[in-house]
Amino acid sequence: MATGQQIIKWFEEFSPKHLAMEKDPIGLHVGTLNKPVSKVMVTLDVLENVVDEAIDNGVELIIAHHPLLFKPLQQINPDTEKGRIVQKLMKHDISVYAAHTNLDVTKGGVNDAMCEALGLEVEDVLVETKRESLYKLAVFVPSTHENHLREALGDAGAGHIGEYSHCTFHSSGIGAFKPSENTNPYIGTQGELEKVDEVKMETIVPQSLLSKVLSAMEDAHPYEEVAYDLIPLENKGEKQGAGRVASLKNPISLKDFAEHVKTSFDVPALRVVGDLSKTIKKVAVLGGDGNKFISQAKRSGADVFITGDLYFHVAHDALGMGLNVIDPGHHVEKVMKKVVHDYLQTTFEENNIQTDVMISKANTEPFQFL
Repeated sequence: MATGQQIIKWFEEFSPKHLAMEKDPIGLHVGTLNKPVSKVMVTLDVLENVVDEAIDNGVELIIAHHPLLFKPLQQINPDTEKGRIVQKLMKHDISVYAAHTNLDVTKGGVNDAMCEALGLEVEDVLVETKRESLYKLAVFVPSTHENHLREALGDAGAGHIGEYSHCTFHSSGIGAFKPSENTNPYIGTQGELEKVDEVKMETIVPQSLLSKVLSAMEDAHPYEEVAYDLIPLENKGEKQGAGRVASLKNPISLKDFAEHVKTSFDVPALRVVGDLSKTIKKVAVLGGDGNKFISQAKRSGADVFITGDLYFHVAHDALGMGLNVIDPGHHVEKVMKKVVHDYLQTTFEENNIQTDVMISKANTEPFQFL
């Protein structure tokens, strides 16, 4: 069984906190992560029916996309829904952790999952928010363990350049060291100078994988003390940002594509702005409220913009600039539940962790369609 801290450490390797937009209230909202967790629940929203479901299923940690506490509470009053939610969570020792815009931005997150559900081929991010920082890792290892260490670093995500993986450069030399009386050296004798044929292995590591790669390095390296250098680089890393720009394999009309969106996201209705006869090939996608990004969607060359919560006057603006828009609602971000569930389940299995993970079945869609 893993602790909450370990679970969130693994989760943040997938959805790093540094990807979140400024002032986005992500992270731990209620409870503690310093406890064993036997069951995790993944949800889009933390409403009272979701908390009741968690209580009924013996859940100890909820991982949500939409933060429970967007604004600080002035009081915890059980006469209000928010107060009852917090009271129930505390009473039943259930912790709540939120991953919001960082889960939108991260590779394989909300927006990529929406594109996958629609059968789109992702080409670019819609709105660049940052470039991931890169580091050069140079580690010294006995030549006998060179291949083993290279595989471990590459498997952890180091050395990825474009479509190439496990990229390294090595140079050979002689490593020298004298073990003290407090050591248990893999090679050498206490108090005596030892010289070993070693390899200096160099590779590139993205910031989001730094902790994972260094941990893999420590595990794969035979020495008690690993000698390595970690150097920040000026090279530009992978572009990261909100939304995606993607394409359809076969162009279709806006009307037919809207029906496809409706079916793919399993929604009873959606709103469409534009000429239903227009041909759709290039698509901009942004889960949640995308009102402030219609100009970026237009500049991307997209034939249609898929987003939620479209405002009346923004719809007029889109119409005026010739941008078709499909609004299937905010709740389609529910695709994140399976993404996070599958990631955690795989991680637990790989680490032989006896912690269960479940998807919330409680309905958090506030709208009904008549």
